[in-house]
Amino acid sequence: MSRTRFTRRLPAAVAVAGLTLAVAACGGESSNSSEGTTAAAADQLKPNADLSQQTLQITVWDGYTPTELPQKVKEKLKVKDMKVTLHDTNEIAMTKLTAPGDSGIDVAFVSGQYAQALNAAGLLEPIHPELIPNLANLYPEATQLSYDKGNKYSVPYTWGTTGICYRSDLVKSEPKSWNDLLKPPAWADKKVTMMTTERWLALPALKALGYSLNTDKDDEIAKVKDALIAQKPHLLTYDDTTFGEKLKSGEAVMVEAWDGWCPTTDPKNNIKFVVPKEGSDLWVDTMVIMKSSKNKEAAHALINYILDPEIHSWAAENINYKVPNKAAMERVTIPKGSLLGIKPAELLNGESIIDLGQASTKYTRLSTEVTAQQ
Repeated sequence: MSRTRFTRRLPAAVAVAGLTLAVAACGGESSNSSEGTTAAAADQLKPNADLSQQTLQITVWDGYTPTELPQKVKEKLKVKDMKVTLHDTNEIAMTKLTAPGDSGIDVAFVSGQYAQALNAAGLLEPIHPELIPNLANLYPEATQLSYDKGNKYSVPYTWGTTGICYRSDLVKSEPKSWNDLLKPPAWADKKVTMMTTERWLALPALKALGYSLNTDKDDEIAKVKDALIAQKPHLLTYDDTTFGEKLKSGEAVMVEAWDGWCPTTDPKNNIKFVVPKEGSDLWVDTMVIMKSSKNKEAAHALINYILDPEIHSWAAENINYKVPNKAAMERVTIPKGSLLGIKPAELLNGESIIDLGQASTKYTRLSTEVTAQQ
């Protein structure tokens, strides 16, 4: 199958300026707010419910699921209808999902820390494992995600990490540290790019300085700002979407990149990817069920269907992102040089970016101050 790049999509790495909306709206409830309702809600859901009178509406990134998914779901699950709406970023999804009234959305695809914020706001239905037997297909590591251990309110769809993507034929020494990007050698001066999405702009400096990706300490964030300001004169540009093309053309020799967006399988260029020695992140995109859904049995059935190995493997084969589904990944033929071969245990070495509530605004301010006046 084709491996089309979907550059409209900022995978898991999207700006978090609006992330505190849901949490702030309900006073920052515990991220485990759904646990107490599981038993009561389970009594109302039927594992063998007649889905013929239920409908489904999902919101997802364009190109993130097969175009024929609605038709297949209607045929397989016998639901009355299925509608797909699209969002370009997590922020747009959050606007839909946190607006007053019923959004009409049954299942939403959002990144992990956004799922955490939605749950803290009391907007998510607990996941009922008895309605999703295909949860058994997930890697054990996929149940240990720090924002939702045990998959209590979210089910992972794709996952990956961030590192340095580089032209091995154009670098004089292969990068091993985030400092190779933050303090580029003379031969790489003005030939490196960084991402501007807030938490990912900060990531290289946070890790280089030995800090947590989730720090909210003002003194640590100030040191990160100093490091990023010092880097600016040596950057080619900030780039969240076209850094792969800059590598292919030779305009850039090293870039900060999400693994799935590093074109390591391009046959014309010697492009490689490395997770620096200081470590990196583990990003996850998830499926969640809205508490406002009137079609909860169908919503669970949809997630179960997507976790079928034949269906879930589509994501790895078409958008070049690893899926946390062992049975699905065993179906995938991994091309030479592809980063799909990264093992779950390796991914779990990365630090998950979690929702920081109101403290997220510190990273919004950091990004604005650093990237101003390029």
